[in-house]
Amino acid sequence: MNQIPMTLKGAEKLREELNELKSVKRPRIIASIATAREHGDLKENAEYHAAREEQGFCEGRIQEIEAKLSNAQVIDVTAMPKTGRVIFGATVTILNVDTDEEFTYRIVGDDEADFKQNLISVNSPMARGLVGKSADDVAIVKTPGGDVEYEVLKVEYL
Repeated sequence: MNQIPMTLKGAEKLREELNELKSVKRPRIIASIATAREHGDLKENAEYHAAREEQGFCEGRIQEIEAKLSNAQVIDVTAMPKTGRVIFGATVTILNVDTDEEFTYRIVGDDEADFKQNLISVNSPMARGLVGKSADDVAIVKTPGGDVEYEVLKVEYL
């Protein structure tokens, strides 16, 4: 399987979620199933079926996280050489050439991406257009509305 790029923060968040699922949610679901079993006939026991369904989702998420962590390529951007180029994990400030709007984004792995927090996936069109650029370079990002030009103002390795 391919390696999945991930920042230190992203890997830590996944480990925390995995720990929560295994040590808190899984035992709670098992207790719910046991309680529902005590109510009698399992064929018509909605509580039992709901708990079993929740258990399936929980176990699926545990397997998914374990697979991602086993294939994770954890990248610490602070330990990378400061080349001034946009790379995975870098925080980049850009200027939309047409509208003069300024944006700051951090390029992260797919699981960490959250546009509301200015975290964009390394596989997004925006990140693909920015990777490899340096300050004062112009990046052309292909969007559904057409190509948009951005000037790279600053690249930081935070």
